[in-house]
Amino acid sequence: MRVTIFGTGYVGLVTGACLAEMGNHVVCVDIDTAKVERLKRGEIPIFEPGLEAIVRRNHVSGLLDFTTDAAPAIAHGEVIFIAVGTPPDEDGSADLQYVLAVAGTIGRHLDRYAVIVNKSTVPVGTADRVREAVAAELAARRAAIEFDVVSNPEFLKEGAAVDDCLRPDRIIVGASGARAVAVLRKLYAPFNRNHDRMVVMDERSAELTKYAANAMLATKISFMNEIANIAERVGADVELVRQGIGSDPRIGYHFIYPGAGYGGSCFPKDVQALERTAHSHGYEARLLGAVEAVNRQQKTKLFELISHHFNGELAGRTIALWGLAFKPNTDDMREASSRQLMEALWNAGAKVRAFDPEAREETHRLYGDRDDLVLCERASDALQGADVLAVVTEWKAFRSPDFAGIRAALAEPVIFDGRNLYEPATVEEAGLAYYGIGRGRSLQIRR
Repeated sequence: MRVTIFGTGYVGLVTGACLAEMGNHVVCVDIDTAKVERLKRGEIPIFEPGLEAIVRRNHVSGLLDFTTDAAPAIAHGEVIFIAVGTPPDEDGSADLQYVLAVAGTIGRHLDRYAVIVNKSTVPVGTADRVREAVAAELAARRAAIEFDVVSNPEFLKEGAAVDDCLRPDRIIVGASGARAVAVLRKLYAPFNRNHDRMVVMDERSAELTKYAANAMLATKISFMNEIANIAERVGADVELVRQGIGSDPRIGYHFIYPGAGYGGSCFPKDVQALERTAHSHGYEARLLGAVEAVNRQQKTKLFELISHHFNGELAGRTIALWGLAFKPNTDDMREASSRQLMEALWNAGAKVRAFDPEAREETHRLYGDRDDLVLCERASDALQGADVLAVVTEWKAFRSPDFAGIRAALAEPVIFDGRNLYEPATVEEAGLAYYGIGRGRSLQIRR
């Protein structure tokens, strides 16, 4: 099939590459000329396991192309995806200016029937607004061209997006017409060979499904962080509690890992956007507000532990950080807990020596050259000259460290474990003090 995708960000690029991998002819459109030229050279602007090989292979084969020219791209596509950003507005609601701008562009150039697919995460009712924007441009041209608008939200996990796209758990299609559903069934047929993963519903239900899924996962994380904070105060170990409740199949183990707060491009903005949608319809979504409030507070947790350890005297201290990305297997720093920690440390007069397997370049792009930040090439380099170590991202490379080497390198033998990667007893047997999230046992020892 002939597919056009507006946007070469995280969702657009992964979707385009995976559809091309299935034999479709895909054209990706972006207004960033430099980015398009980089993609044509096989240079991938984001780190995502497996993505680079798929993009290069399909670009060389001619199944995947990149352009800044919207008109021929629209003429190419029988299915046209909108996969541009929907950043939070000042009030937390989703900013739809880019989505609606693309819709207007499609309306100005559409010359035959096409299915227009909202792939971006958008508030309930956006399909109607896209339909109106396209229709207005067609009316201005006096062009009687049929089209359908479909909501087809993505469910891609950063770090596993290629696999999620090629082997989806479900394919949500929100459409009001049988013709559009038939086109999407044809497009997604290669992903449905084992069993039918497509769930068809109306557009508004599909839009709400995306927000509800992310809000549910964010709620599980914030709930577990609440339990961790209670565990600290009553002397319990949240990791044992996690195992105890996760064994209940009604709860399960997914997304009940306490830590230093969630980040990334989806959960923070989607929870806020859903809360704002509810508010705009006269409903106070108190649980969603609490989920976000707990997360904001949790992101201060590591700094509070470090500050408490040094009795608030952080000026002149050097803190080693392992992990900068908001989660492993990505270089994404959006809403990352490391950012809040580093900025709080700098404001207190401390310096940071940081290592991340993939996010060092992005960190430098965000913060530039600073006297109080050293970005290290190896995890062991971050320890040199540091007072203590804080683990912020749960990269696999950090799971089995040389505790004796850490103790020898640090001025003070202390680990602040923001992801509960280590057993307190193991760390303490190696001669290091241990601070985790909700690990009441180790905290009580030092009281």
